[in-house]
Amino acid sequence: MSKTEVALGTATPGGGFPVYGQAVADTINEVDATLDVRPRNSKGSTENVPLLEAGSIDLALVQGEVAHEALAGVGRPPADLRVLAAMYSTPGMFVVRADSPYRSIQDLKGRPVAFGARGSGLIILARYVLDGLGLERDRDFQAVFLDAAGDGPAMVMDGRVAALWGGGIGWPGFNAVAKGPMGGRFLVPDLDGIHRIQRKHPFLKLMLVPANSYPGQTTGLVSVGSWSFIMTRPTLADDVAYRLARALHRGEAALGARLAQARETTAANTVAAIARPELLHPGVRRYLTEANLLAGPAR
Repeated sequence: MSKTEVALGTATPGGGFPVYGQAVADTINEVDATLDVRPRNSKGSTENVPLLEAGSIDLALVQGEVAHEALAGVGRPPADLRVLAAMYSTPGMFVVRADSPYRSIQDLKGRPVAFGARGSGLIILARYVLDGLGLERDRDFQAVFLDAAGDGPAMVMDGRVAALWGGGIGWPGFNAVAKGPMGGRFLVPDLDGIHRIQRKHPFLKLMLVPANSYPGQTTGLVSVGSWSFIMTRPTLADDVAYRLARALHRGEAALGARLAQARETTAANTVAAIARPELLHPGVRRYLTEANLLAGPAR
């Protein structure tokens, strides 16, 4: 049987995107034997968008703020890309060693902070969060950028940086610090800070990190963030997008069993997370309409 090969752009090793991308590929390939999704490491969200636009890859994982800027045309022409599925919510946070003196984001001013790999969309999220708080990454912190996302936790644990910025529930960098010999403590904006951020950047949503999402995190945390998306090149065939959406929907339980963070990857969350239905790939809209998850006729 011939298979349809689908190239999926992820990010640098050690971060959440490659782990998630492999879980998605394994699930889709298991559910639909006509598909062969192949993950491919990239520099991250900011490289994935132009790769999709050029048609160099078929699908890519794109962090929420990068998707927002690309689709809205912030600092660039609007991107002609479509959404296959919502991935998961990404509340932004800092993690520090549990034995460190840092108790708030303000305490990190002037300190070395690892903001992630240069191509990561998490850096864009940090820019919006800090801007809402009246802070600037390069003015108020000693910003450190990583060659690979997986380099950050060791830098926190051995004291080369005071904190690591990241986002989401089940994020590998946070897990590594929290499971380290000193443990970890998470820093998020206070409620006044969250209100200031949302007044300036209303597309950022209030998000909860439930208690015990990470080792040693005994209380729930509230921050701001957005949904990340699996996005498609504009020329992806409708039939292929349809089959991909169908396999993801049918494989939701299996995907969640493979990766806790992927439990949020559901067709219902996709419908809820998109700003407007026309951002969905037409093949995805057709499947979701047939599955009675999206109102109105498929177009």
